[in-house]
Amino acid sequence: MIIKCVVDIFRRVLQYNVPHGKMYCGISVLPAYELMVPKGSLTEADIKLAIYLGWCVEMSITMLNLQIKAMLLIDDDIMDGSITRRGKPCWYKLEDVQLTAINDGLLIEESVYYILKKHFSHLQCYARLMEHFREMTFIGGVGQYLDSKSTQQDVLSFTMEQFKVTAQNKASYSGIYFPIAAAMHLAMCNDPEAFRQAEAICLEIGYFVQLQNDFLDCFGDPEITGKLGTDIQEGKCTWLAVMCLQRATMAQKMILKECYGNNDSESVKIVKQLYEELSLREICAKQEELSYNMICRKIRETSERHPIRVLQKLLGKTCQNTK
Repeated sequence: MIIKCVVDIFRRVLQYNVPHGKMYCGISVLPAYELMVPKGSLTEADIKLAIYLGWCVEMSITMLNLQIKAMLLIDDDIMDGSITRRGKPCWYKLEDVQLTAINDGLLIEESVYYILKKHFSHLQCYARLMEHFREMTFIGGVGQYLDSKSTQQDVLSFTMEQFKVTAQNKASYSGIYFPIAAAMHLAMCNDPEAFRQAEAICLEIGYFVQLQNDFLDCFGDPEITGKLGTDIQEGKCTWLAVMCLQRATMAQKMILKECYGNNDSESVKIVKQLYEELSLREICAKQEELSYNMICRKIRETSERHPIRVLQKLLGKTCQNTK
């Protein structure tokens, strides 16, 4: 029996953490599902299931942002020391929450599987959905681990390969491929080539999104992004740091080594000045355009009813974030 106080606490956890931000992952499920189902055959019950599935995806993404290393679940914001998330104080920063955020992440994860069992266990796709959610949760956890582990490295050891692997695990699979493949499973898609196409394009989109996230963390306006950037202070392996290493002189690399990963405003200022000297803002814009055009071309090459096409509009909105 679940007592009322637990229900009230869990309601607060969900309302504070889940239904905020752009929720691109969750809202991608229904239109992707609609693309795969023959026109005119969708029932109200089908639409409800897709909506439930979208919320499960969004809750799982929230849970992934409430993780930390090893076997414990804790907020992503604790990992990177952030103060705000989506324009509000981070969940763990609230006076009456703090380390109970560990248990809150567990509650959200288990509630996802409860919802899946309640609404999808009668469907043939149930086992595939359960496997998909567990796989994406695991991959997302690996991404969070790789992201946090980089803070213990010497900045001079960062490589583009390391950045791409982290982006794949942290953004491509759990953030982009997750909702699309979930919709495909719900639509009973059994075409391996369709899944392969979706995965390949989502990997490219994940790289694109992570590049943008790194740019906004450094140069974005917190009033717009809703989060204070901490990548430089934390010493993370970002696209900007890797590009800086590729273009910097030995003297500039020594400046980066001395200042990167220091949690003081002067060091952050020096690193940002170094990025500006190397024209990384302009290089990022060019790379973004190239990546965007390539992804759009690959999406156009898929069939008109491939669920990956729902990401075309999402990609356009995302591309505007750094304008």
